[in-house]
Amino acid sequence: MRYIDAQEILEFEQRFRATFINSLGGFKSLCLIGTVNENSLTNLAVFNSFFHIGANPPLFGLIVRPDAVERHTLENIRKKKYFTVNHVNEKIVKQAHQTSARYSLEQSEFTETGLTPEFINNFSAPYVKESFIKIGAYCIREISIEENGTILLINRFENIICPENIIGRDGFVNLEMAGSLTCSGLDSYHTTKQISRLSYAKPGKPVEQIP
Repeated sequence: MRYIDAQEILEFEQRFRATFINSLGGFKSLCLIGTVNENSLTNLAVFNSFFHIGANPPLFGLIVRPDAVERHTLENIRKKKYFTVNHVNEKIVKQAHQTSARYSLEQSEFTETGLTPEFINNFSAPYVKESFIKIGAYCIREISIEENGTILLINRFENIICPENIIGRDGFVNLEMAGSLTCSGLDSYHTTKQISRLSYAKPGKPVEQIP
């Protein structure tokens, strides 16, 4: 076993450190964020920082890197407030990864990667047609994280589009059945395999597997 202290981490080469630290947190949500600017130009970017905040009201968070350089997704969300979250599946994983390239403001990642923007029920931001789980969202507010300049966006669910058969009787969404992928680090993509669902834990009661 290797012991690595805080000072050694800081002394790692920059790209090595970024890859190392990004990998340590384990598997993360993988999604494509769809936005549009004031000139109706669509934008698409891959994110792995989506996380649950609460179910009542339904909220989720999104971490965006510092805005010291152009962040088209962040700029569009700040101006328009509405955006979409689209799960990545195996058929579009390469296109999703390619959206992380630094395209110019005039270039739409949809066009550059061959993915299809889809506008549904007059929602102002584009969904990814090839995605099987899509979420329409509204950004409520942003919080600056002083320690490293990143930005936390707090968002509410506006709508959800997904196959009917992946929603269980108790509300559980079967992401595996939908083909949603997960990721680790900055560039490693994974399918999932469920081991089990377990019953609600209570003191003195054995945990049971949910069928």
